[in-house]
Amino acid sequence: MAKAVAKQAQGPTGAQSIAHRAVADLVPYARNARTHSDAQVALIAGSIREFGFNNPVLVDGANGIIAGHGRVLAARKLGFDRVPVIELAHLSEAQKRAYILADNRLAEQAGWDKDLLGLELADLGEMGIDLGDLGFDGAELDALLNHGAGDPREEATPEPPADPVSRPSDLWVLGNHRLICGDATNSDDVSRLLGGVRPHLMVSDPP
Repeated sequence: MAKAVAKQAQGPTGAQSIAHRAVADLVPYARNARTHSDAQVALIAGSIREFGFNNPVLVDGANGIIAGHGRVLAARKLGFDRVPVIELAHLSEAQKRAYILADNRLAEQAGWDKDLLGLELADLGEMGIDLGDLGFDGAELDALLNHGAGDPREEATPEPPADPVSRPSDLWVLGNHRLICGDATNSDDVSRLLGGVRPHLMVSDPP
C-alpha cells in the first residue's frame, strides 16, 4: 500500500532529456489560442540573443509544438537552424491539448512584488543590463523604478518639540521681510504681519 501511494505521489514520468531538432521540422499547433505579436517576438529574440536559448521547446513525438511557439518564431527570426527541445512522450492527446492551455494560463496567475521588482530593476540598470531586453516597456519601467519613491519632503515630518521655540503670533523682521508664526485664515494674524501695508497680491494655498 505504501509503495502504491508513493508511486501515485510521484506522478507521470514527464520529460526525460533535451535534444536538438531542426526549426523547419517543428510543427505549430493548429489550434494554438495563444497569440504572439511581432513586437513580442522581437523581444523574445532579443532575450535569446542576450542570454541564450535557455528554455527548450516542448514537443510531442511528431515534432508538434506543445509549448514554445513564441520561441520558435524568435528562432526563425534569428536564423537558427536548430533549437533545444524536450519530447513529452508521456502525454495523451487530450493531456497534450490541455497542457498547451495550462502552460500559458497558469503563468498568468503569478503576480509581482512591485517593491522588490523595482529594486531588482534598479540594481540591474546600474550593472549595465539593458532593461528593455526584459520585456517591460518604457512606461512600465518608469512606474516600477519610481514605485514607492514618494515626495522626500513628506517622508519624515518630525513631531513638534515639547517646548517649541516658535509660538503663535511670534513675528520676525528679516530686513525688508516679515515672518509670522500664525494662521493665514486669521485676519488678526494677517493684519499684524502686514503692519498696515495693503498688498497688491496675496498667494496662498486653499482655503
